[in-house]
Amino acid sequence: MRPPVLSAILMLLMLAVGAAAHQPFFEDVDITADNPWFVEDPTISTAIYAALDTPDDVDYYSFNATRGQTVLLSILIPQIDGQENFTPRMALMGRGLPPARPPERVYKPEGFGTVMLDPPKNATTFFEPFTRTSYWTRQKELVRIPADGRYLVAVWDDSGRTGRYVFVIGDREVPGGDLAFPLKIRGYWRPLADSGQNRSQNGSAPMRQPGQGAVAASICMALAFLLRRER
Repeated sequence: MRPPVLSAILMLLMLAVGAAAHQPFFEDVDITADNPWFVEDPTISTAIYAALDTPDDVDYYSFNATRGQTVLLSILIPQIDGQENFTPRMALMGRGLPPARPPERVYKPEGFGTVMLDPPKNATTFFEPFTRTSYWTRQKELVRIPADGRYLVAVWDDSGRTGRYVFVIGDREVPGGDLAFPLKIRGYWRPLADSGQNRSQNGSAPMRQPGQGAVAASICMALAFLLRRER
């Protein structure tokens, strides 16, 4: 294997990911209360491409923050057919927040308060130039952290609608994210079936995001092709 070829492919992937405004990642494994998505730095602009794929699905994200810190929390809805009225709710939970409670279906740790972040009545449109895709903007809030510690964000839909969404946290742009983003985004841009399961457009079989093995195989195939051409 020739190092220049490998370096070129890796460089292209890094440039592709770096061109996005956020550090993008995908929900390859279901995000639950027992297995929340941990955000290492809530100030760095991070986008998790996820889905509520069953009527009772609730996704959870956690992060550590310090008192007085301001954190951006936002939800974007991909403009996929059938998602025009998809308006998931969001709640921030942590110590020092008001003593409110989210709905019973949402897990709230003991001693945590709650700030409800509901979608606005009128959505605006956001165009992402790198992927040339459009989104409806839903929640977009700058929240001031009241105390040092761990915080939890829950995302769900009261009416049981299923659909794809992008959870965005942070507003400081730093290169990074999933290097396989260019390979995964096309598969993500498909509507979920009415059954709530993650299916392809023909509805015949579950649609899965490429795992690490599939991504590695794709890169190896590209490497093999380029090597054959150079011989």
